[in-house]
Amino acid sequence: MRFLGLGDNVVDIYESRQTMYPGGNALNFAVFARKLGFESAFLGAFGTDQIAEHVQASAKAYEVDLSHCRIYEGENGYARVTLKDGDRVFLGSNRGGVLSQYGLTISNKDVEYLKSFDLIHCNINGFSDDALPLIHQLGIPMSYDFSSEFTEEDIKRVAKYIDIACFSCSHLTEDELKDLASRVSGYGCDGVLCTQGEKGAFFFTKGQCYRQPAHYIKARDTMGAGDAFLTCFLVHYYTALGNAAGKNEAIKKALDLAADFSAQQCLVEGSFGMGKKIDITEE
Repeated sequence: MRFLGLGDNVVDIYESRQTMYPGGNALNFAVFARKLGFESAFLGAFGTDQIAEHVQASAKAYEVDLSHCRIYEGENGYARVTLKDGDRVFLGSNRGGVLSQYGLTISNKDVEYLKSFDLIHCNINGFSDDALPLIHQLGIPMSYDFSSEFTEEDIKRVAKYIDIACFSCSHLTEDELKDLASRVSGYGCDGVLCTQGEKGAFFFTKGQCYRQPAHYIKARDTMGAGDAFLTCFLVHYYTALGNAAGKNEAIKKALDLAADFSAQQCLVEGSFGMGKKIDITEE
């Protein structure tokens, strides 16, 4: 099985430590898939600064394929963060850097490469939404992370192209989650994964609701925990389906594995480590 993260990459600059850690939902997906033992790639845009160099070196250290990434003159994406009791607090960003300036155009030249993957993961901050119709037309399964800041229009616009919608929604009640899943299904996407941090996660499909309790651990840093959960769930779920496993059991096992992988992620600094000192006055 081969998996592709399509869209964003950043570094999270921990101001109190003056240390940057590579991340971004699409890149995290690719790295976590590799950590779980699968072939993976990232397709996105890098800048030409020291941040971009560090992100690329970090991804290559995990043997993530970057062969089709774009390089644009300018700043790579970054976010400034701090930690409060192990939880991340965002202080600001450059809104994706060159990715937001130039976007991520997928052309017919990329088609054969895209067709080599079993699942492509995109997200609301990846500037890759224009590629969704093409990927959908190719028949490649897609997952999409709406994160926590999404609108009904976002869901309506994207859902018809994707197979699994992911949401970070610790602020919603179980009834509100069910209502969200029903609306997403009505727009054309039947699989809905909702992560709720320490409250666990829910997966909805074909009218069924699966609840997964969190695996508790004393968190060192929660950065990337949600991305770890969705990645682990998706790669194991799709692998199990490819092996003709029963769908019900595939879902339950994938959710439990994801809860464990996500908990272990909370012991890692940044999204997947690879911290490097940076003079924040230069950025």
